[in-house]
Amino acid sequence: MSEEQKIRILICDDHPIMRFGIAAIIQSQPNMMVAAQAGTAAEAVRLFWEHRPDITLMDLRLPDKSGVEVIREVRRAAPQARFIVLTTYEGDEDIHQALEAGAMGYLIKGMPHEALMEALRKVHAGRNFLPPPVTRALASRMPDGELSSREREVLSLLVRGKSNREIADELSIKEATVKSHVSVILMRLNVADRTQAVVVALQRGLAHL
Repeated sequence: MSEEQKIRILICDDHPIMRFGIAAIIQSQPNMMVAAQAGTAAEAVRLFWEHRPDITLMDLRLPDKSGVEVIREVRRAAPQARFIVLTTYEGDEDIHQALEAGAMGYLIKGMPHEALMEALRKVHAGRNFLPPPVTRALASRMPDGELSSREREVLSLLVRGKSNREIADELSIKEATVKSHVSVILMRLNVADRTQAVVVALQRGLAHL
């Protein structure tokens, strides 16, 4: 098979060993090739436009910005661009954000390499790839659990251990307003206290340490 006929894949992951391992698996396939490798979001965007891959494997946590932001940025200019998220995170919010941005597949690191091959083949054929852990996480997503951007800010500061007074100071709002936001957050996450809110936020990918 000629180079032009192969499925061309861009890999973006900030861990070189993970990146090289994935590249080795792809290069072993007769109908696939690695077009380029990136370790940051900025590199991923530059290399996407330079190589125009058929599929981009995109890590969510990158040193400069999130993979979701890369997907949004590229797809604004190239709506046909195909992305598969490759991540250690399987919280429902991470998955929701990635799919909403336009990702067609979602792979959890540690899955067998056969899952990677199946994802690449399906997405190249124009179909989605969502393995059972991902579909289960999405199914458990509460429809009324959406948080506003301000509530997300408050929650991220809760996760960092900030008090209501510290959150109020950081966001330049009244402490009473923070208390109101915290009450709404507890209700929407269906938890009884701040500690449980932090645990649920980390599990679901609503916030990250």
